[in-house]
Amino acid sequence: QLQASGGGLVQAGGSLRLSCAASGRTFSSYGMAWFRQAPGKEREFVAAISRSGAGTRYAGSVKGRFTISRDKTKNTVYLQMNTLKPEDTAVYYCAASTTQAMGMMIEQYDYWGQGTLVTVSS
Repeated sequence: QLQASGGGLVQAGGSLRLSCAASGRTFSSYGMAWFRQAPGKEREFVAAISRSGAGTRYAGSVKGRFTISRDKTKNTVYLQMNTLKPEDTAVYYCAASTTQAMGMMIEQYDYWGQGTLVTVSS
């Protein structure tokens, strides 16, 4: 089970840190990722991190502004979001993959959190 939190309302240029806490199983051996879905749009890849945490991958639209990390001792994955833009407004979902290290496709992920809403005002 994945529980995402940390969303909220922030002004453009501000920062937020999302957390994804895993429970019920050990997700430390799974690839983890964040996706987002804006109103009226399809869910899209944001960032992924490898099982070890040494490897990361980002969507071009967030590279240099967002940082994904994981704390295996807490079974938690984070998404630090800086220099937020109005176009970052979306529901953010964390996901876990039992087979992919840093997949970018929705179908590569087996477990999903419930989502947390991020709203960036201009």
